[in-house]
Amino acid sequence: MTKLIKRASAEARAFRNRDADSAGGKRNNLNNARKAVRHNGRASHDDDLHDAPQIEAPRKPRFAPVTFSEEGGVRFLHFGTEWVQGAMRLRKPDHIELEYAQQMMAWLLFIETPKRIVQLGLGAASLTKFAHRFLKRAKVEAVEVNPAVVVAARTMFDLPHDDARLTVHETDAWDFVNDRANHGTIGALQIDVYDATARGPVLDSVGFYRAVRACLTDAGVATVNLFGDHPSFVRNMKRLNEAFDGRVIALPEVHDGNRIAIAFSGPSLDVPFSALQTRAKLIEAQLGLPARKWIKGLQESTGQTGVSFSI
Repeated sequence: MTKLIKRASAEARAFRNRDADSAGGKRNNLNNARKAVRHNGRASHDDDLHDAPQIEAPRKPRFAPVTFSEEGGVRFLHFGTEWVQGAMRLRKPDHIELEYAQQMMAWLLFIETPKRIVQLGLGAASLTKFAHRFLKRAKVEAVEVNPAVVVAARTMFDLPHDDARLTVHETDAWDFVNDRANHGTIGALQIDVYDATARGPVLDSVGFYRAVRACLTDAGVATVNLFGDHPSFVRNMKRLNEAFDGRVIALPEVHDGNRIAIAFSGPSLDVPFSALQTRAKLIEAQLGLPARKWIKGLQESTGQTGVSFSI
């Protein structure tokens, strides 16, 4: 197993000074002496969604020392265990290193760059940095409850300081999605909320996913990192489908079990696969993301191999 390199006390002081009341974080597994990665999982427009009862309280996150490892030119983020919370290739700090994280950008197939992109769970900030650098028309925001993770992202993973287009909110993801000021304002919402335990996403209730949906614009899309061979996967898919009226797809797993769920808001979608292929080629050319693989994954997951993709 790759040696973990513990960051000096700045991060430790930061998380000790924070009230450990709620959600954030991530997790992923680094196997042996190579970078085989495993990211584990479980997670919690309308006036009726705004008023949905919040009876399923999120579990308290477990804050642990932020640690790091490096191998093969890649720096990994850990929360004091072998589980990988994020990664950055040192020669390409603004690119997305892990395949599951690339899949979380699959909303690009369906909507133009929105005005507002939000990441719940900062981790190593790969998605946040990528959107900030390459999606110039968007206001990019990240929500992270653990101040030590924010410190680590800025000092070890090249996350820029806040500017006119970038904001990191040091707050709880549950509170963020239930803040009505955010409802109906987010075009793409990417969710990867894990802590140092190995029990899945910290937020995974129907109430949480309803609040996520309420945050989306009329044609907004949410992507959620889940763990396919964990008991939490079925639970999360059931709750996502309940919150999004069955308009949820899970892409085939990558690495050692990561599965990205895509949840659609707004009107029904019926788009020719030829149009998706054209858009995928544009995404690959401009952003370097493997978008045609996402289309193949959509077909594999849904069995839709005809002329159009519908959901």
